[in-house]
Amino acid sequence: MPATIRDVARLAGVSPSTVSRALSLPDVVNAATRARVQAAADQLGYAPNRAARGLITGRTGNIGLVVPDLANPFFPSVVKGVQARARMHDVAVFLADTDEDVASEVSLVNALAKQVDGLILCSPRASDEELAEIAAESNVVLVNRLVEGVPAVTFDNEGGMRQAIAHLVALGHRKIAWVGGPMTSWSGAHRIIGLYAAARDHDVELVEVGHFAPTYEGGMAAADQAIATGATAVVAYNDLVAIGLLARLHARGISVPDDVSVVGIDDIAMAAMSRPALTTVRLPKQKSGEIAVELLLAMIDDPDPETIIGTRGTLQGELMVRDSTGVASDPAQP
Repeated sequence: MPATIRDVARLAGVSPSTVSRALSLPDVVNAATRARVQAAADQLGYAPNRAARGLITGRTGNIGLVVPDLANPFFPSVVKGVQARARMHDVAVFLADTDEDVASEVSLVNALAKQVDGLILCSPRASDEELAEIAAESNVVLVNRLVEGVPAVTFDNEGGMRQAIAHLVALGHRKIAWVGGPMTSWSGAHRIIGLYAAARDHDVELVEVGHFAPTYEGGMAAADQAIATGATAVVAYNDLVAIGLLARLHARGISVPDDVSVVGIDDIAMAAMSRPALTTVRLPKQKSGEIAVELLLAMIDDPDPETIIGTRGTLQGELMVRDSTGVASDPAQP
């Protein structure tokens, strides 16, 4: 039978109300009593009731996590990081999926904000102005997005693209196609910046193919246009798009990497299992979720704007070289 607050009080030699204060509002209890209560709670394996604690602190003990598309394997990795770190802090996570619907994203976030102590918004598609308004009313941490004055965890998208281009240039590629994702993607915009900077540095031609859904089907749709550019290598918005490219190229009898090299971004589990195995920029997805929880909980504990503004973490990507890239050949023919 689980230990109760009365069991802890009896072992610590204090009243149940003192136990409640020591565990929920430790600053109002003297250090010796607080230590005695905590030792008794630890000995008995007692965990405070989150709902009861919320009545005292005014907090729900819940945080919200909003992602654009749970079907994209990138986001479950972030979710795992958020859940694991939240569990360490005895915090529950409410998860919402916007299904890449920009129009409904803001209303969903506003509705969820009423039920939680803070929000983690992963790759949100809303405008900077809309996100700033949300952050003005709620505790918010962004993942894979920057908005002035809002704490965030981001990836070095530009640095990742520089790694990809340097790798392709070393293999002799001089004309490289870029298959972009959603036009509203913040990370996509920064990846393009990195691509163009690297292309200038290495004196190679970069061709933008267009914007496609960040899915396997999006990659299938982009493949014919990418090949029509005459590029000998293609960098895709993410791994799902890259794997879609691989499938369409195979259907057309175009060999990867003998005819065309393909590079993805994210390093989802399927990247290593695709045929050929996909060269990609690995992003520390789970780590981003863990850091986001720590930022959000710190923000909830100390909401002073002077403390949180500019609180950001930038995580580096790592190029994973596999079988989908090889020495450049003559430009592929449509």
